[in-house]
Amino acid sequence: MPKRILQGKVVSDKNDKTVVVKVERRFNHPLFKKVVRRSKNYKAHDETNAKKVGDLVSIQESKPISKDKCWVVVES
Repeated sequence: MPKRILQGKVVSDKNDKTVVVKVERRFNHPLFKKVVRRSKNYKAHDETNAKKVGDLVSIQESKPISKDKCWVVVES
């Protein structure tokens, strides 16, 4: 089964080897037929601490690294 890849913006890099990435998705509301934006924060592993706040990054699913970190920053 292929691993999911999401794109988002780094909103925090305060933790060691971890970045928080905000991923925004857009969809049509089933009743109101308007485009709705929903966002979610994901914690992703950044081994080299290279990513900073504001960077656009791709993250990929991985095995759990810690309690709530199961994504890895993909070098692109």
